[in-house]
Amino acid sequence: MSENPFQSPQTTSTAVGVLSGTREDLRLVAKYQKGILICILLYLAAVIVSLVSPPEIRSIVGAGVLILGVVSAVFIFLLAMKVYGVGLGIVLGLLCFLPLINLLVLLMINGKATTVLKQNGIQVGLLGANTSAI
Repeated sequence: MSENPFQSPQTTSTAVGVLSGTREDLRLVAKYQKGILICILLYLAAVIVSLVSPPEIRSIVGAGVLILGVVSAVFIFLLAMKVYGVGLGIVLGLLCFLPLINLLVLLMINGKATTVLKQNGIQVGLLGANTSAI
């Protein structure tokens, strides 16, 4: 009898679905997912605004979408490095600059982040997971 029956339960510090397996990287996955979800919402808002706005405003919205593409590429690269690896992170980051494909890439990487977080027992809501709960 080498085990103490009164010993407190030991928590596992390994995370499933993250390449490093650390809880800190799992927390980063949750943060990057929040950034991606905000990018998705802003992208959809920009599409709606460009459809209903006059032509003078569309160029400003287009510049905003370009900046949003750069920001989303950074978040996708950071998140893909944690769950897929550097090579696929670069490819997915570059795909963010193609119209309409960027939205598909955002949705795909968001789905992967949700899967990883749920595999580790973390609840994911509409705007991502609560990072303080990790």
